[in-house]
Amino acid sequence: MTGPSETYAAILGATSRIEWSALERHFAAGNLLSVSQGLDLLTVAEAFTRDDTEQVRQWMESKQLGLASDAEAADWSTRDPDTLWAVVVRPWVLVQDRASTH
Repeated sequence: MTGPSETYAAILGATSRIEWSALERHFAAGNLLSVSQGLDLLTVAEAFTRDDTEQVRQWMESKQLGLASDAEAADWSTRDPDTLWAVVVRPWVLVQDRASTH
């Protein structure tokens, strides 16, 4: 078995915990994609960098990936969770809430 790809490793280095206030402008611009807990945030970001449209479409069709909703934004604004992780894959910002309740 081989280790993670160089791309995966680079994405890992660019992924971090983030506050909701830093994501609000991306949400307002329509560039914030929410990644379900069932997916690996780094794998999703890697699929974007490879332009793997078929895989991204499958995740979107299964509702595991999509534009962050107004309900999610309201929840994050209210809770101000410390469980948000994000990575930029231009023009998108991928965010995942790793709270156990979501």
